[in-house]
Amino acid sequence: MSGQNCILLGAPLDSGKRRLGCLMGPDAYRTAGLAGALTDLGHSVTDRGNVAPAPFTPGQHPKLHALEETIAWTHSLAEATQAALQDGTPIIMGGDHALASGTVLGAMRHAQAQERPLFVLWLDAHSDFHTPESTDSGNLHGTPLGYVTGREGFDAFPDLPYPLPHDNIAIIGLRSVDAAERAALQETTIQRVDMREIDETGIATPLNTFLEKVAAANGMLHVSLDVDFLDPSVAPAVGTTVPGGATVREGHLVMEMLHDSGLMTSLDLVELNPFLDERGRTAQLMVDLAASAFGRRVFDRPTRANRRIKNPLMHSTPRSAT
Repeated sequence: MSGQNCILLGAPLDSGKRRLGCLMGPDAYRTAGLAGALTDLGHSVTDRGNVAPAPFTPGQHPKLHALEETIAWTHSLAEATQAALQDGTPIIMGGDHALASGTVLGAMRHAQAQERPLFVLWLDAHSDFHTPESTDSGNLHGTPLGYVTGREGFDAFPDLPYPLPHDNIAIIGLRSVDAAERAALQETTIQRVDMREIDETGIATPLNTFLEKVAAANGMLHVSLDVDFLDPSVAPAVGTTVPGGATVREGHLVMEMLHDSGLMTSLDLVELNPFLDERGRTAQLMVDLAASAFGRRVFDRPTRANRRIKNPLMHSTPRSAT
């Protein structure tokens, strides 16, 4: 996967939940050196700036938060992702996880045009399989997989070209699933990998099973990486922390395996809330994970002392690796 054309898309979407801060995510990734990390690996990088939502008129709803705004973002991000896929490998810098309703939709449209199946790898503590009716919180960042799989209740959202097949989805890192989601998921063939299974068998085995399926189908692979996939002790900058998440090494192994497979065609980086970060360490870790997905090896990783710091205010002395 060397020599790719990486296209950065900022998605300062903060409408998927009530706790604000994810709109600062795209600039945090830029400050943490995402473009430079990819360039150092031999890739070309184009930053297309931040996407904006389509025009919308806010409405009042007894339960759902910012429905019209989230729908507007879905329209614009689907268009931006589909356009970027025609030119290279888009990396969508979020923004909360509601953005994936748009990015996966754009990837579905592109895959259909290429006459190839789309697969989705969801790296997350949550399944995000709710519908507007089933969600208790009313936060739409918990609904993207429900939407793209064609569950009921999304009539106001853009039409899907087809419902994403359950067999084409793997959710890895689960450890917080609502009762309604659990019941719905148990009626599907979505590959579900919770942290207990990872503790018992390791993370490589279920991931490899899924990647073999993608390869056998000549599929395109959209990867959606939520900060809360990781344990909050190493990635605190997220508003939905759930203890017991993936370690730094498990995160890198997933990304290294994705690079080795050569299957990933688009990548979301979601739920980073810089307002909750500690001197940028979550943003830096997410950049490091993205670099692993694009070919950085353990022996190629720069030390903290030698890493180029774009913002001199971040820190002047090296920190030990987490």
